[in-house]
Amino acid sequence: MELQERLKDVWSRIAAAGRDAGRPERSVQLVAVSKTFEADTIRLAIEAGQRVFGENRVQESQGKWPELKAETPGIELHLIGPLQSNKAAEAVALFDVIETIDREKIARAIAEEMKRQGKTLRLYVQVNTGLEPQKAGIAPDDTAAFVNFCRDELGLAIEGLMCIPPADENPGPHFALLAKLAEKCGVKKLSMGMSGDYEIAIAFGATSVRVGSAIFGTR
Repeated sequence: MELQERLKDVWSRIAAAGRDAGRPERSVQLVAVSKTFEADTIRLAIEAGQRVFGENRVQESQGKWPELKAETPGIELHLIGPLQSNKAAEAVALFDVIETIDREKIARAIAEEMKRQGKTLRLYVQVNTGLEPQKAGIAPDDTAAFVNFCRDELGLAIEGLMCIPPADENPGPHFALLAKLAEKCGVKKLSMGMSGDYEIAIAFGATSVRVGSAIFGTR
């Protein structure tokens, strides 16, 4: 199956999962995860109509996305990997959405850079639902207080929560936990679900799913 066929298959699966969950049409956004893939491969997805993409690393993204964004108006680029504070300026300049706000230092750096650059990004807080020590994200019990800190102290409009469940566990309880936390925090957006479990995530209320290998193939 060619890339554009795989992309259309993912679109149709998202639509079907949404219908099965009783969700409104087009209520789930596909973030095509293009990390490690070259610009020419990404262009195939753009030509097929995909406009929302996710990348893990600021430096890698700087090598391909300024040109791709200049070529095609309307591209929306999400940072879905961990962000270091010394990359905050570059991240704010290039990305439209940052999904990985997970500590005070990063939140402050992003707030300062958005003010300095006169740019408003859409922001998500990453939650470490499995409390995995090797994984980024704030602890579930600390999420509400951290979202309030971002809003009240820094003036950041946090629009959603994001999680990556442990690879060896049933993702359903993690998706359910994120949805519960979002309700508690008063945020509407849920970024959850990847190539292996995005249909499950949609059933639990995902508003965006991050799909890479099911579209681009194995890295």
